[in-house]
Amino acid sequence: MSEFAELVDAHYQALYRFGYSLTRSPDRAADLVQETFCIWAEKNSQLRDRSKAKTWLFTTLHREFLGQRRKMARFSDEPIDENSLGAEAGGEDDAERQMDGQRAVELLREMDEIYQAPLALFYLQQHSYKEIAEILDVPIGTVMSRLSRGKELLRKRMVAEPSSGPKNLVDVNPELFQNNNG
Repeated sequence: MSEFAELVDAHYQALYRFGYSLTRSPDRAADLVQETFCIWAEKNSQLRDRSKAKTWLFTTLHREFLGQRRKMARFSDEPIDENSLGAEAGGEDDAERQMDGQRAVELLREMDEIYQAPLALFYLQQHSYKEIAEILDVPIGTVMSRLSRGKELLRKRMVAEPSSGPKNLVDVNPELFQNNNG
């Protein structure tokens, strides 16, 4: 297997999930990943330290996303939605009780990209602060503050917009609990 094929196998799914968390569109996410690998094919010789390939790929995907978003904003007749926050509500107990993984991911997709990208990279892709700083090309302190603010905004949204979906894992995915002895 070629080095390129190994790279695609190792990172495609994680890049797609990150692209999807940014675009909220399966097609646009797939296009971003494809474009990222095309750029890698053209420019991979410029990367001296191959151990940094993962970070390079995530950085490239994020930059492509930002470039596409700027282009769409310039040529779109529709105003950019600034995703206003719901009404604020208090109570950390309510937020903890209402925390539902799927709902959190849905709300993450609706957040402003400045918080969405660091949160997705940290919680969904398990990148370190340092890796996120490199991918987003911002200082580590900025990553930490965006993560902190993003978590707070997400918590407030969870309280203000509670999930109406099933609360128990059997209701969410019953086939996990079926007996496969037949």
